[in-house]
Amino acid sequence: MRIATTIFLTDETITPVRLARELEKRGFAGLYLPEHTHIPVERATPYPAGGELPSEYGRTLDPFIALGQAAAVTERLALGTGITLVAQHDPIDLAKQVATLDHLSGGRFTLGVGFGWNKEEAADHGVEWASRRELGRDRMALMRSLWAPEPTAYKGEFGAVRASHAHPKPQGGAPRTLVGGAAGPKLFAQIAEYADGWLPIGGRGLTESLPVLRGVWQSAGRDPEALQVVPYAVRPSPGKLAHYAELGIEEVVLQLPPAGEAEVLKALDEYAQYL
Repeated sequence: MRIATTIFLTDETITPVRLARELEKRGFAGLYLPEHTHIPVERATPYPAGGELPSEYGRTLDPFIALGQAAAVTERLALGTGITLVAQHDPIDLAKQVATLDHLSGGRFTLGVGFGWNKEEAADHGVEWASRRELGRDRMALMRSLWAPEPTAYKGEFGAVRASHAHPKPQGGAPRTLVGGAAGPKLFAQIAEYADGWLPIGGRGLTESLPVLRGVWQSAGRDPEALQVVPYAVRPSPGKLAHYAELGIEEVVLQLPPAGEAEVLKALDEYAQYL
């Protein structure tokens, strides 16, 4: 099982360069970074985990710039977003960012996408909350048209692009794409339509939800062996990882503390037992 990590990198934590070098040196498989452009102070949306929203949510580094630094100082470390709030981006700009990072890293990039939980953040980007999933789907289709090998036009419900020259291209035609979110028919339908798999946050309930996703996946005509499920932001234990292995999971992303260098490296030392 590949052991990757995620962390809220901020202006107060370990740096992307230092962390990436330590991860590769120690044999970890990858680094995934979350995204929040901003957190409005006047919020009505409750923090999904309950209680006060931790300060790191309003201090996150831009994941693409941070992962670009990580790519520059490593050779094998996989790089990913967990997740990109795709509805909050201009899809033409985002397609270029994704393709450039994938190209410069030698095809090491995974695009984790999701639909968010903070209504106020999304509203400031002009996103209508009720249609955010449909908007995200539309923007993914537009981006894939720009990654196509030949100039390909796209016209959807929310956006369009002319047939265009758009380089570089991600290796393999598109980056590995994983969709984050809670189990449900809408999410599973989107995964089966355009993604390579699922990023279930916390990894709970997989015994029940995995057979459902596999059924939707196969009904869409997808190769049963191709589905990738990557439990994300996991607090590990030997029993939990053994359970994932029994389910056929080949990669898991462990949560690191949003802290300075000493605390993060201590966590890496503790997680080394799972490598």
